[in-house]
Amino acid sequence: MAAISAKLVKQLREMTGAGMMDCKKALVETEGDIDKAVDALREKGLGKAAKKSSRLASEGLVNVEVNPNFNEATITEINSETDFVAQNENFINLTKDVTSHVMKSGVADVEELMKTDINGTQFEEYFGAQIAKIGENLVVRRFATLKAGENGVVNGYAHSNGRVGVVISAKCENAEVASKSAEFIRQLCMHAAAMKPSYLSYKELDSDFIEKETVALKADIEKGNEELARLKKPLKKVPLYGSQLQLTDAVMEQAKKDIEAELKAQNKPEKIWDRIVPGQIARFIADNTQLDQQFTLLSQFYVMDDKKTIAQVIEEKSKEFGGKIELVEYVRFELGEGLEKKGCDFASEVADQLK
Repeated sequence: MAAISAKLVKQLREMTGAGMMDCKKALVETEGDIDKAVDALREKGLGKAAKKSSRLASEGLVNVEVNPNFNEATITEINSETDFVAQNENFINLTKDVTSHVMKSGVADVEELMKTDINGTQFEEYFGAQIAKIGENLVVRRFATLKAGENGVVNGYAHSNGRVGVVISAKCENAEVASKSAEFIRQLCMHAAAMKPSYLSYKELDSDFIEKETVALKADIEKGNEELARLKKPLKKVPLYGSQLQLTDAVMEQAKKDIEAELKAQNKPEKIWDRIVPGQIARFIADNTQLDQQFTLLSQFYVMDDKKTIAQVIEEKSKEFGGKIELVEYVRFELGEGLEKKGCDFASEVADQLK
């Protein structure tokens, strides 16, 4: 078995917040596999989800452009070596120009972008000249363009620091509803920028992911309850499930029976059960869909009205605007997301991408 270095233990501790000895034990059990060690700690309630921030690139800008008709929006991420250059006016203007060009050219990927013409010059040559002018290696890392279909609407939002951006498209019952919905869609983009959902709907979650995260969720709550018990505070209820995908008809029927049995044990008159059960069912669903609330936009509670989920707010807005609104696409970029340093600095990563 390979020796577990102090550096590896320190890295795992920084990623999870777990204790030093717990980290070392987890690494020994997983033979030095840090990703498996993260999972092992989380399953025991000893570590939070891995903190990526210390391992990710954080330089550059995320930019969003929405056309005046709210039927097309483009989001881009362009990386630089330093945050100093990211605040440079020339770099800021470059990100805006590139975003506009991506929208106008309709390209689908970076390779295709490099072959387009911009201002009479091939993009690859143009971008190289910008690198020379700014004096730092730069990379057009990724971009996406959303287009509204018939009676659709698209809007977007980029945070003022340029570190996160979101674009969302929706289809509406008619053109009038689409027109009324533009600002509401922007507000949803602002919510997503802050609350970081990974997916639009719980239907996009993978069953293996749900199973793994549910185990970690339960362990985390149970571990937290140990401290609450020590402080003689009320304990949090440990959920049976994590996602709506697990709440089958059989599960919901059993939940209803359990609620009714509890009401009976409390000697609640049966004639008032129909007024109590719906609220208890709603509570059961909320308690057992915490993964949906964490990872999916439609299941999150709206930051502007935290008593309602995004799905419920959309339903209300549909009635207010006179027709159905349905979110169809969602893209969120956070600067440096997914770029791992792996022991080298970001400048080297950027240089590698340019090769």
